[in-house]
Amino acid sequence: MGNKLKVLSIFGTRPEAVKMAPVVRALQAEPRIQSRVCVTAQHREMLDQVLDYFGITPDIDLNLMKPDQSLAGLTASIFTALDPVLQREQPDWVLVQGDTTTVMASALNAYYRKIRVGHVEAGLRTFDKWAPFPEEINRKIAGTVADLHFAPTALARENLLKEGVPDERILVTGNPVIDAVRWVAQQPVPAQVQALLSELNISETGNRLVLVTAHRRENFGEPIEQICTAVNRLADEYGGQVRFVYPVHQNPNIQGPVHAMLGKNQNIRLLEPVDYPVLINLLRHAAIAMTDSGGIQEEAPGFGIPALVLRDVTERPEGVTAGVLQLVGTQSDAIYAAARRLLDDKSAYQVMARAVNPFGDGQAAGRIVQALLRTSVGQSSHVS
Repeated sequence: MGNKLKVLSIFGTRPEAVKMAPVVRALQAEPRIQSRVCVTAQHREMLDQVLDYFGITPDIDLNLMKPDQSLAGLTASIFTALDPVLQREQPDWVLVQGDTTTVMASALNAYYRKIRVGHVEAGLRTFDKWAPFPEEINRKIAGTVADLHFAPTALARENLLKEGVPDERILVTGNPVIDAVRWVAQQPVPAQVQALLSELNISETGNRLVLVTAHRRENFGEPIEQICTAVNRLADEYGGQVRFVYPVHQNPNIQGPVHAMLGKNQNIRLLEPVDYPVLINLLRHAAIAMTDSGGIQEEAPGFGIPALVLRDVTERPEGVTAGVLQLVGTQSDAIYAAARRLLDDKSAYQVMARAVNPFGDGQAAGRIVQALLRTSVGQSSHVS
């Protein structure tokens, strides 16, 4: 490949794939770069959906997903399977995104091999190592070993500076999820979404849609039951005006309580996990989103959709400060009250819907690629 810069992008879950897809496409379009993709398949089916949609074929597929896999078991599997790949590939850069177990293990493995690490979506912090668990520690470990930090916002940059990261190693790029969302919005609306919107009579003159997503590990148990209690109460109260749609994560800790508590409510549509374009198009047509997802906290503001965050803390406080997100926790009464306010009070709704999205302008991928090229000029392949 001559003197091309060799970049190995490693990811394993659907959210990582969504945010890395614009970056991978930009890397592939750059003639000075040899782009390679390795997936751990920490999430198998959900990952494959995104890869197919964005037209990305992995060069290396470690296929590590196993049912009910422990964090320790997954981490060990990634280390064992990835190390020979790094030894064989000898990339100039490893790119990782976010805060999954794949990110943490890949960054550390690259460090062991003295390979430079670029961390996409760097600098997010709640400053609580247990929330989100284990993501807060995963991203801190990745940040400790990273050589370039692609911060999505100025606040993320400030977090890194406070931790002692040199300013010249940080670039505020925006979040590539906005790049991805804008690309999806240019594609045709999936037939599944068109059919569902028609069936539920979702339109400007018909019913309103509330999109619910809740699946995070720290919400297992009592929190998810509280969330379901609030959704049930809202669905009963707004039966003739608002429809609730909830794509339910495959984890049995979510599937069990959600189906038990919400499955019989005629005003709640529980779906199997949906493809990314289906999810984004449901979000586009929603009145509000109720979510514990990190991605939707960034995606909803891109469409002017107010989002109620079903968590006690968020690593995306910029959205709360900007007014596009409201942190409501997991107590059913608080969730119910916040949703009612947005559904009943048009002025309160408009304040959130019209707020400026703080998460980027859709140009993050290009900035990341150019930074890799600039940083690599005249440098050797490995960390000295």
